[in-house]
Amino acid sequence: MKCASIVKAAAAAALLVGMAGCTDLKPLQAQVDDLKAQLAKTQSDAAGAKSAADAASSAASSAGQAASGAQSTANQALAAAHASQSCCDATNEKIDRMFKRSVSK
Repeated sequence: MKCASIVKAAAAAALLVGMAGCTDLKPLQAQVDDLKAQLAKTQSDAAGAKSAADAASSAASSAGQAASGAQSTANQALAAAHASQSCCDATNEKIDRMFKRSVSK
């Protein structure tokens, strides 16, 4: 009889400990849920940051192409200016020779 009551008391104690353990899981579950929400927000933030970085990279690439085109146009303008200056120098030289000939005659 004594053994049966000890077994019943042990079973009741185990049941109480089990119930106490179950109640301890609720705050842990709340923490897990909070961590899941934080993780979802962090993933969303990371996706937004990646999207912004991709957009910035695309804009930088476009700006680089525009700068390259502007440099090419500037090089063409410089070449045209040099050619124009050469033509102007040649014309001035012809005029100078013409005046020298007319003075020497």
